[in-house]
Parts: sequence; structure tokens; C-alpha cells
Amino acid sequence: MKNELSIPSHFDSQKVGEVWRVPYQQRMAEAQAWAKQHKLQPAERDEAQICLLVIDAQNTFCIPGFELFVGGKSGTGAVDDNVRLCEFMYRNLGSITEIAVTLDTHTAMQIFHSVFWINEAGEHPPAMTNISMEDVEKGVWKINPAVVPNLSHSDYQGLQDYALHYTKTLNLDSKYPLTIWPYHAMLGGIGYALVSAVEEACFFHSIARKSQTHFEVKGGNALTENYSVLQPEVLVDPNNQAIAQKNTPFIEKLLSFDQLIIAGQAKSHCVAWTIDHLLSEIQARDANLAQKVYLLDDCTSAVVVPGAADFSEQADAAFQRFADAGMHLIKSTESMDV
Repeated sequence: MKNELSIPSHFDSQKVGEVWRVPYQQRMAEAQAWAKQHKLQPAERDEAQICLLVIDAQNTFCIPGFELFVGGKSGTGAVDDNVRLCEFMYRNLGSITEIAVTLDTHTAMQIFHSVFWINEAGEHPPAMTNISMEDVEKGVWKINPAVVPNLSHSDYQGLQDYALHYTKTLNLDSKYPLTIWPYHAMLGGIGYALVSAVEEACFFHSIARKSQTHFEVKGGNALTENYSVLQPEVLVDPNNQAIAQKNTPFIEKLLSFDQLIIAGQAKSHCVAWTIDHLLSEIQARDANLAQKVYLLDDCTSAVVVPGAADFSEQADAAFQRFADAGMHLIKSTESMDV
């Protein structure tokens, strides 16, 4: 983008992989002084309305040692990504109109968590177990009766039927199989919070540009995965009754901007799925709208679990498909000519 700024002195790239308290009052004074020094106008006056969408930049995904740290191929992926992301945010503070942040939000008893399922021995599936349609059909994994009173579906057999429907739907739609993820992004927990350095950059932008950061919560539906902030994996039950719906208000918000820049974690899952749903919406309206979407390819990493799973190829293939559809793959240091 044009008119790039220097990076404020408070930013310390060595602290991006750590958790700490943002000194809000101090940053507020510094942001106001920064805006005055650089003659930054309020965001509402921007000629080109530009949104930066930051997907799930939370401790649970981005801090080493936390539940689902996205290390990528390098082993330090999300930390390196967030260093570049923060630097991008500060350099382009005068051009970014609004920052929208998604927050993956979970509680214990959800369909992708271990306690939701048991086998014949009463054991729960280990983290990273894939549960297939065949597993449910054969009773390899069944719904844990203890979770039923805590859900809106109080009928055990109905929930068991739903489990078969759910895994079958994922199979028919050629989506990732149901994965039992480690408990992560737990509402109220420290892993749920935004990475401190990213939160600080958002706050600094909010004060300097007089633009409220938008926080979009996703993932709280116990009966479906929600990789994408725009749409859960499964929308209806076996009787074709809705259990969830598309996030139409947020879709409309994102598409209202002149330019949309996307970064976050993980490239192979929540980022790719969000962009995929956004592209579907774009293609249903006007395929040319894809040209206003910019993907920060060096501010996102794929899920790589050494010895267990590597989604790098799937992530890269998805991003190539987005590029082929007209979206721009760029590095955080490249100019967008906006």
C-alpha cells in the first residue's frame, strides 16, 4: 500500500511468541501522538475502504507450547507469521480502514472434542483421531451418553443418528474427516485470547485511526465444526432441519470493502475454509469481486503435526485455486498499489 509508515518503537519482534499484558493507557497516548505526528486521518475518511481480516490469531494456535500451535514446516510458523503480520499492520496503519478479528470459541462438550465420544470399553478417542462414517456405523466410536443432558439434543438415539449423518455428510462433501482436536480455544481460558502483540497492534490502530476493531466469534456450536467463520461444516440434521446457518451479516460486511486483506491461522483449515466460502459467495454474485481480495501468503501456515499429519500440500493447493479465481497472493512486504 502507499504511504507506508515506520514501525513504532514499542513493537518488539522478540516478544511476539510470548503472552503478556498490553499497557493500554500508555499505548493510547502513544497512538494519539503517532496519529498527530504522521497526520493520520480518521478511518471513516479513507477514499479506499480497506479491511484487514485476521483469522484466529489466538494463543492456542500461535504460541509455542499451547494446545494447537501451528508450527508449519519450519516449526515456528505462527510466530514468524505474526511478526510479519504486526509489521504489516504498523507499516500500513494509515491505509487500513478497519481490522476484523475472528475468535475460535469452544467449550468442552463439542463434537470434535474427546469427551464427546467413547468406545465399547468406555475410553475416549485420543487427540488427532479421525472418526469416519464407517467408524460410527460399526460402533467403533459412539456418542458418550454423559454429554447428552448438556446438549439441546437430549435424546441419545437421536444424537447417535446425528453423528452418523454428520460423518456421512463430511464424506459426501469431500471435506476433512471429523478430527478429534486437542481441547483448544477454550472460552475463558488463556489460550482463547489474541496473541498479545497482535492485540496490541489492533488496539494501536483502533486509537490512531479512530476505528473500532471488529471481533467475530465462531465455533461455539456443539454439533458442528466451524473452520470457516462464514459457515459451519454441516448446516442441517438428518431430518433436514437447520442446526446452523451461514454468517450472512459478516459476509456482507467483508464484501462491502474496496479491498480485503486476509491473514491468520491455520492456512490449511480455518483460513482456507473461510476463503473458500468467501469465494463461493463472490462467484455467485460477480466473479470479478475476487480481484479485491489479497491473501498475505507469508502471514499464515499450515497445520503440521510431526509424525502424524501434514496439511501443507492441501493448503498450497487451496491458495493456488484462490489465485486462479482472481485473488491476489502477496507477501506482507509487497505493495498493493492501493
